[in-house]
Amino acid sequence: MKKVIITGSAGFIGFHTALRFLKEGFEVYGIDNLNDYYDPNLKEDRNKILEQDKNFNFIKADISKVEIKNKYHEINPELFINLAAQAGVRHSITNPEDYIKANIDSFLHIMEFAKDNKNLVRTLYASTSSVYGGNIRQPFQESHGVDHPLQFYAVSKRTNELMAHAYSNLYGTECVGLRFFTVYGPWGRPDMALFKFTKNILEDKEIDVYNNGNHSRDFTYVDDIVEGIYLSSISKKELIDSSFDSKDPSRSFCKSIIFNLGRGKPENLEDFIVEIENNLGKTAKRNLMPLQPGDVPDTSADISGLKDFSGYEPKTSIKIGVKNFIDWYKEYYKVNL
Repeated sequence: MKKVIITGSAGFIGFHTALRFLKEGFEVYGIDNLNDYYDPNLKEDRNKILEQDKNFNFIKADISKVEIKNKYHEINPELFINLAAQAGVRHSITNPEDYIKANIDSFLHIMEFAKDNKNLVRTLYASTSSVYGGNIRQPFQESHGVDHPLQFYAVSKRTNELMAHAYSNLYGTECVGLRFFTVYGPWGRPDMALFKFTKNILEDKEIDVYNNGNHSRDFTYVDDIVEGIYLSSISKKELIDSSFDSKDPSRSFCKSIIFNLGRGKPENLEDFIVEIENNLGKTAKRNLMPLQPGDVPDTSADISGLKDFSGYEPKTSIKIGVKNFIDWYKEYYKVNL
């Protein structure tokens, strides 16, 4: 049975990813520090579900501590999937130091482990569409420049991409970075729009709609995100950075690559809100606000690279995805409409 380490396993995406790898017959080692960035009860409840599977092993640990590398070597996995991070665009503006520890120090320990462990086949890690920063060309392509970040969360994730590239070039480690685009779905984070909108509408409170609602987002359902993660982990296609000239024998190949992971079909924010209203049977009270610092008006993913590499094909519309979230929300919080 193959072993996989999944960091952030009690988080939103990590939880769903762990479920998928358990279903596929992996022995999953989930690592999470269960911090209180948002309600830790939600993390505990996700973890309880995972622990019902005999092939799930939970380790409560802070991966920013250097000694975590000993645990990585003890497990000796074939795959490593790093989904632990300090997330949140707005939080990074007020608390940038959190992102050094959680996103950069932690990733350094993973890269140090990866270069020394010969059993490890591939390391996957979460990046973000936020790295595209001030880019205005749509859809975003991996070849577009990413040198104009608008907040420190994007800086920390771009740093991960550069670290992976350097370690791959130096030591031949296989690294796949996935730039997530606006992930949503059941068991989602309370600080994200879908969760906040649903909660406020049910409580007859206003919802803050930024940029006066003139946003479009490449909303991507969590099951599609997990599919992209899984397919990227098992793809047998060779990872070669095209920036190296394969005809030059003096240059080593860098086996590090980055893909957009989205739906590839951006939706207007207003249409997303309407789906929430339809499923709740209630009209939102909109508080229209200006564009927030660090935010961008629109995101759109070119996913052709990931399709070619792994066969990835997202399937879930916002109509289905929003309904699935609201069904979960009503059941989890015992809401009667």
